[in-house]
Amino acid sequence: MEKTVKPTLKLNYKRTFLIGFAFFGILLFWQVYDSWCPTLLSELFKDALHTTDEKSVQYLVGVVMAMDNLAALILLPIFGHLSDKTNTRIGKRMPYILIGTFVCAVAFPFIPVFYHYNNVAGVVIMMAIVVCFMMMYRNPAVALMPDLTPKPLRSKANGIINIMGYIGGAFATVVGIVFVLSDYLGTKLLPDGSPAPHTWAYNNIWALEAPFLIASVLMVVSAVVLFVKIKENEVKEEIADELRLGEEMSATEDKVDDDKPMTRANKIMLFLILGAEFFWFMADNGVGTFMGNFTVYHLGASTSSNMINTIIGGVGSVIGFAIGGIIASKIGRKWTVVSGLALSLFAYIIWIVGTFTFLKGAAGGGQFPPIIWVIWLIKGFGMSLVHLNSFPMVVELCNAKKIGAFTGYYYASSMAAQTITPIALGSLFLIEDYFDWGYLPVYAAACLVISLAIFMFVKNVKTNKEKITVGLEAIGSDD
Repeated sequence: MEKTVKPTLKLNYKRTFLIGFAFFGILLFWQVYDSWCPTLLSELFKDALHTTDEKSVQYLVGVVMAMDNLAALILLPIFGHLSDKTNTRIGKRMPYILIGTFVCAVAFPFIPVFYHYNNVAGVVIMMAIVVCFMMMYRNPAVALMPDLTPKPLRSKANGIINIMGYIGGAFATVVGIVFVLSDYLGTKLLPDGSPAPHTWAYNNIWALEAPFLIASVLMVVSAVVLFVKIKENEVKEEIADELRLGEEMSATEDKVDDDKPMTRANKIMLFLILGAEFFWFMADNGVGTFMGNFTVYHLGASTSSNMINTIIGGVGSVIGFAIGGIIASKIGRKWTVVSGLALSLFAYIIWIVGTFTFLKGAAGGGQFPPIIWVIWLIKGFGMSLVHLNSFPMVVELCNAKKIGAFTGYYYASSMAAQTITPIALGSLFLIEDYFDWGYLPVYAAACLVISLAIFMFVKNVKTNKEKITVGLEAIGSDD
């Protein structure tokens, strides 16, 4: 009688790396978008309103950035559900990835073109188009990893594809340093030595256009590599046994059953994770949205200083993504996330203490305090542990037929936070007597405290590791 050999779980590093090209394009896009668009909007609003009042301008910037996120909040679950129901020759997710990438790549470079000609409406419309189609791309691209990775291996796989994403983000940041925004703004003088109005109309547009254009080209390249190298339907058929074994070993309080409704225990776990996620994105995105303006308008420093800050934070994130899966395999995903939130909170506390003590003289000094680079390194490492493990915890709670929908839930929570937090912070800036730039880390720390308190109620469930291949054996068959 022939002996039946059970399949073992081993992460296919080569395939995971290739899936990571989707994340490369996503973070490349968002890094350029978040680094440049708030400042472009600030300059346009100041000129349109004939004002130098930073408070009212930052409120309007927050509203516009929030409207983009509101569109994403609506569209992400829709595209996730649609891709779950899609069945084509090239797969469930690939049609959305290809169409979304193409439209974004065409529309994205027009943002600086409209800005160059001082067209507020054109900039806002182009931002809306690229955000809407990025959502068409983003949800299916993110869902592709859990589609093609057994449940117990998703934290490690998430680490690899996030490293690929941060390479994309770092590349965008380096491009931004080469084509520095401050070298484009405010450099043209009239013959009498006074600043020229509509400065952007006199300067070389390529200083501003290049990061957007390069991002578009690389987004297309990453999507083409993904399409050519990852045959979605074929891979899913090849690893069907591994996916089934992964379902049996899932780290959930109750077993996930395809034919039964979600259990109460698993629903509670889902709501707790999404609730905590909402508040950590309130913190992270709030600071991220306004950090460029904090650098320019509060510190009076060059935008390249914040771009270096972003790279340093990315280094911390990459370290976390590289070892976060290993940490989770030792102490469980819950405590890895808790550790990441605590580290990030510690980083903000350093910033808060510094704001009211040794950083007091930094405002308007024209220099970027190096201590903030240290803070960003710690925060980058901490938040990478959070992001690395929280997404697998959400898709762990669903079956293979609903990965797109649950990916939508995960990103709906984050986008709800990213919709609210720019408006909340923008509104606080209007309270001049009580809230200024120095309170930015206080806001973030308060949100993280709430997030940490919620997440402590999530049950820690560790995966049975007996059938997971580790060490050299785990990387021996990646073809």
